[in-house]
Amino acid sequence: MPKLIIDNLEIEVPQGTNVLEAAERLGIMVPRFCYHPALGSVGACRMCAVTFLEGRVKGVEMSCMVAAEDGMVVSTTHPDAMDYRKYVIEWLMLDHPLDCPVCDEGGHCLLQDETVSGGHGIRRFLGPKRTYQDQDLGRFVQHEMNRCIQCWRCRRFYQEYAGYRDLGALQIGRRTYFGRFTDGALESPFAGNLIDICPTGVFTDKPSRFKGRRWNFERGPSLCLHCSLGCNTVGSAQYREMVRLEGRQNEAVNGYFICDRGRYGFGYANHPERPRRAQLRGREVPWDEATLAAAFELARISREHGPGAIACMGGARSSLETQAALKLFCRTQDWRDPQFFWDPALERKVKAAVDRLDQRLAVSLRELEAADFIVLAGADPVNEAPMLALALRQARRRGAKVVVIDPRPVFLPFEFEHLPVPPGELNAALGVLVKAALPAEAAAGLADPARRFYGALPGQYPGDPALAARLTAIAEPLRQSRKPVVVCGTGIVRETTVSLAADMGLLLQAAGKEAGLFYLLSGANAFGAALVSAPNPDASGRDSGQWPWGPAAAGEPAGPGEPALSADAILEGIGQGRIKALVLVENDPFWTFYDEERLARALEKLEFLLVLDYVPSASVKRAHVVLPTVPVFERTAAGFVNQEGRAQAALPLHLGGTPLALISPDIHPPRTWLDHVPGSDPRTPAEIFQELTRALSGLSNPAPVDLWAWLSRQNPIFIPMRSLAEHPEGVRLLPEARPERDFAALPAPPSAPAPDQVELLLVDWTFGTEELASYSPLMREVEIAPVLLVHPEDAGKLGLGDGNRAEVHLPKGSLTITVKLAGALAPGVMVLPRHRQLDWRKLAETPVYLSANRIDQVQG
Repeated sequence: MPKLIIDNLEIEVPQGTNVLEAAERLGIMVPRFCYHPALGSVGACRMCAVTFLEGRVKGVEMSCMVAAEDGMVVSTTHPDAMDYRKYVIEWLMLDHPLDCPVCDEGGHCLLQDETVSGGHGIRRFLGPKRTYQDQDLGRFVQHEMNRCIQCWRCRRFYQEYAGYRDLGALQIGRRTYFGRFTDGALESPFAGNLIDICPTGVFTDKPSRFKGRRWNFERGPSLCLHCSLGCNTVGSAQYREMVRLEGRQNEAVNGYFICDRGRYGFGYANHPERPRRAQLRGREVPWDEATLAAAFELARISREHGPGAIACMGGARSSLETQAALKLFCRTQDWRDPQFFWDPALERKVKAAVDRLDQRLAVSLRELEAADFIVLAGADPVNEAPMLALALRQARRRGAKVVVIDPRPVFLPFEFEHLPVPPGELNAALGVLVKAALPAEAAAGLADPARRFYGALPGQYPGDPALAARLTAIAEPLRQSRKPVVVCGTGIVRETTVSLAADMGLLLQAAGKEAGLFYLLSGANAFGAALVSAPNPDASGRDSGQWPWGPAAAGEPAGPGEPALSADAILEGIGQGRIKALVLVENDPFWTFYDEERLARALEKLEFLLVLDYVPSASVKRAHVVLPTVPVFERTAAGFVNQEGRAQAALPLHLGGTPLALISPDIHPPRTWLDHVPGSDPRTPAEIFQELTRALSGLSNPAPVDLWAWLSRQNPIFIPMRSLAEHPEGVRLLPEARPERDFAALPAPPSAPAPDQVELLLVDWTFGTEELASYSPLMREVEIAPVLLVHPEDAGKLGLGDGNRAEVHLPKGSLTITVKLAGALAPGVMVLPRHRQLDWRKLAETPVYLSANRIDQVQG
C-alpha cells in the first residue's frame, strides 16, 4: 500500500487510490467538479489541481488523475495550485448567466461554493456570453444549459453508468451541448439522478421548481417504499407538504442513486383525498368518537361470537413497528395472529425466500456489482426493482456475464443473454445450467445431500432444442466464474423455484465458488411481514408465560397465539358467517387481490370493517370506521427490512398536517389562529392500537410493552432492532445458517399448460402498477397505456395482429385491451400488467391458464 504525505500529513492508502481520494481520507477537500465517487476520474474540469513536491510526478497536476505512490509529497495549498484553480474558476464563469437568485440549485451549488472559496468576484472578460436553447426533457428534469461548465458528469452517468443513449454530448469544444437530438422526455428511469450529480443548475428538479431553497425545507433521511430494495433517500418538506426526494448514499444498498419511481412517487403523502380525519360510516367525526365506536363494535363481536370472529390483515408496505404492534395487539385481545398477504401462493413464496436466506448466501445490491456471473430466474429488474438493473449494469461493465431466464421480453440497459423459458420449465432450465457448469468430478466431492441433489438435477432441457443448446453454451462461463449470484423473483415463478434458487447457490458454494443469492420480493417490507408472521422458534413452556429465553414481562401476552388464517380462509370464514369483523392495517385488498367480485361480496357480509391507512383506497371508502395513519415521512421513525434482510430506519421529516397548498392554494394562508394543526388527526398504528387496547380493556393506563423486547423474546432474530440507530447502513436480520433446510427437496418435474392453453402472467411495470406511486399525479402523467403482450406464433393461432383490440374472457369477467406482439416472449405465454387503468381483478386463482376460445379480437 502506497504511503504519501499531503499537506504535511502522512497517510497510507490502498493501491489504485488517486491523490484526491487520499486527501479526502485525511479530511482535506480538494475542489472538484467532474470527479464523482461513482463515476470515477476523467480530468475534464481541471479544478482539482494540486502541487506535487516530491516523487515521480512533479509540479501542478490534477489530483483525480494521479494515482497515489510511495514517497509522494503533495500540497493542496501551494501558491501555484491555488493560482491555477483561481484561473480555472474565472474561465468557467466567463459564460455563466449569474442567475443564482432564480436558480433552484442556489444554496447547494458546487459552483457557488468553489467560486467563493477560490476568491473570484469580478468578471474581467467583457465579450458576449455563450448562450444555448434549453430543451424540454419531460416532467422530471428542468434543462438550463447556459449554466453548464462542461464537467461531463451528466453524459458519463447517463450513458456510461446507466446505459441509456438518448442524452449525450453534442457539438465540440466551447460549444459542447449536453442534451438530446430533439426535445422529448428522457427515456431512462434513472434520469432524475442528473439533478443530484450536476454540480451547477443545468439539471434541476422540475416538479419542485421555485418552491424553496434547501435551507427552507425540513429535511431528513428516509427510505423508498416503492419496491423491496430499500433504497436510501433524503426527503424535503415545506409547509406540511412533501416537496422532493433525493438519493442518499448507502454503500451497502443503492450507492448514490435512486430510480425515478422512488424519486417522484411520494405524491400519495400530499394527496388531496388522503384520509386526515377519523371517519364513522362515511362522515368525519372527532377522533375519540371513532375510536370508541371501533372499540365498542370489536368488543361486542368478540363477546357475542368469540375472539375467532375477528380477523386482522396487515400490509407489506407497513413499517416493522406497525407489523409488530399489530401482532402484539392481536395477542393482547386473544385474536388470531394477523395475515399480511392476500395471495396465498405469493405468501408461500415470500416466506420460503425468507426461510431460505441466511448469512452464507445473502448479497447486497452493491455486493452484486462484484459478481462475475449473474443468472436471473423469473426477475424483470427494470419493472420490478429498477435499481437492480443499475447494479447489474455495473457488474456487466466489470466483465460479468448476465443471463436472464424469464418468459417475458425483459429489457436491460446493456448486453445480456435472454432465454425466454416458460414459467413451468424455469426450474428445469436453471437446473440444467448449474449441472452443466459443475463437472461430475466436482460433484464427486460433495457431501451426501448436495450430491443427491446434484444427481436429481435434469441433464437436458425438455423444451425448445435451440434453448437447450444456448443453456449448454452459457454453462461454460458459469463453470469459469468465481463469484456467481442467483437472482430469483417471487412474482411469476413457481413456488418450488424459490427454494431451488437457494439450493443452487449452496451447490455452487459446495463446489468452491463464492456464490450468492438475491431475492426480489413484493412490497417494501414483505421480508419484515414474513419475519413477524413466522412461527415462534420454540413454543415450549409458554402457556405459563415462560419463554425459552426469559419470562414474559408485565403487560405482555403470555401465550404463543393462534396462527394466522390464510387470505382464502379469511374470505371463506366471512362468507360462512364465522368471521364478523375485519381490521385492515395499511393494506388495500382491492389493489392486490385478484378476485374483486369475491372480495366485495365478502366485505358486504361483514358486521364491522375497521381500516387504518394513509391513502384514499377503495377499502377506506367501504369502511365502517377509518382511523387515518401517517406515512413514512411524518411524526415518528419507522423500520423496514429489504429483500436481503437488511433492517433500515427512516426518520420523520415533519409532524404532519394538511399541506398549506391544499388549504389556501391561491391566496395568503388564513390568519385565523387555531389550537391545533389542520389535518393532524393521523397517528401511527402503534398509537392507535394502544388507544384501542385502553378502550377494550377498560384500563386508563395498561402496562406498557417494550415492542422490540417482546418480539425478541419470541424470535431472537429481532434483537438487533434495539440498536438499529447505531447502524447507519442497516443491519441484517438473518441467521448464520439453517443447514436443516439445505437440499431438503429434490427438483420437481417441469409443469406446463395443456397444448391448447396459454399461461397469463400478471406482472409489474415501472410506472402504473405500484400501489403508492399510483396515487401520485406526476406518476400518472408518465405512465404508458397497458397492453397485452403476445408471442407472434400465438397471435397467429388466435387471429390477432399487432395493435388489435382483444377481449380476454377471464374466469370472473372480460377485459378489453390492445395487443402488442413480442418476439422475445416465450411461446405459450401472455403478459398482462397489473395496471391501475385495467380492471384485471377477475381471476379465480393463480397461475391463470386460458384456452384459445377465451380470447377474441374486437372488431372495429
